[in-house]
Amino acid sequence: MLRRIVYIIGAGPGAPDLISARGLRCLQAADVVIYDHLVHQRLLQFAPPHVERLDVGSAAPQALDQEAICYLITDKAREGKLIARLKWGDPFVFDQAGVEALFLHEQGIPFEVIPGVPAGIGVPAYAG
Repeated sequence: MLRRIVYIIGAGPGAPDLISARGLRCLQAADVVIYDHLVHQRLLQFAPPHVERLDVGSAAPQALDQEAICYLITDKAREGKLIARLKWGDPFVFDQAGVEALFLHEQGIPFEVIPGVPAGIGVPAYAG
């Protein structure tokens, strides 16, 4: 059973089947999925139908700046929900996961980072 915390999940470099097994379990158990626009849309199908899905990436219809994203994650976590924060690739490569993790720590919100396959590893593997 997963705890009601924030899971910062690396979604992998594009293909939905490159997410880790642990990342997939967290996504399937989530109450809220907060994702970046680059995350493959088919990956969102693994979340339960009732899940609140929030696209916060820079290309989203209503993009949020990083500070607003941090507060959104914190607010949802304080509601007692299991949050899946899906990030393209690996959360700490070319991304703001460090900012989000530090903010959650400062706010006293428990979180866990679930690494993903970074694009720099996944793409060359498929290129042969």
